Amino acid sequence: MSAKGFRVAESGHVVNALPPVDITGGKTSQAIDMALAGHVSFILQLGVSAAAPGAVTVQAGSATAAVGSNVTGATAIPFRVYKQETAGAANDVLDAGTDVTAAGFTPSANDGIFYVIEVDAEQLPAGKPYVQLALANTSNSVIASAVAILSGLRYAGLSNPTVTA
Repeated sequence: MSAKGFRVAESGHVVNALPPVDITGGKTSQAIDMALAGHVSFILQLGVSAAAPGAVTVQAGSATAAVGSNVTGATAIPFRVYKQETAGAANDVLDAGTDVTAAGFTPSANDGIFYVIEVDAEQLPAGKPYVQLALANTSNSVIASAVAILSGLRYAGLSNPTVTA
C-alpha cells in the first residue's frame, strides 16, 4: 500500500521568485501576494560562492514589486529558517530549524547549499500582504536562486490566480 503525497502543482502555488543570478551588490526576489494563501516556503539555493553573502531577510510590503525591486513600504519581519549548509548539492538533510529576528541571518560560504525559509500569512503586518526575500551582498560573486511555494490556498487547483501582479 502506498500513501498519496502533496502535489505541489495542485495543492500549492509555485513561483520562480529569483531565477539563478549573481547576487553581487544584493538582490531582492519577486514579491508575492499572500492574500489568498496561509503560508509560503521559500527555497533559497546558493551555488558557487566567492565568499559568504550578507544577510538574508524577509520583507513585507503593501504592493508588489518585480525581481530586484523592493515592495512598497518594505518592512523586515521575523521568520523560521531550516539550513542545509554542508557543501555539495547531494546533501538533503536540513537542521531542526531556527527562529530568526527581522535582522535575518548570514548564510555559509559553502558551495551547493540551500535554506528553507518559512513564513505564515498571519506574521505579516496589517496592510502588508506582499512578501519577498532580500539578499544582501557586497562585491563577492555568489550565484543564488529562490523558489516560493505557497500553501494553505483558498482556491487550490491547476489554474490558480497570479500572486505576482
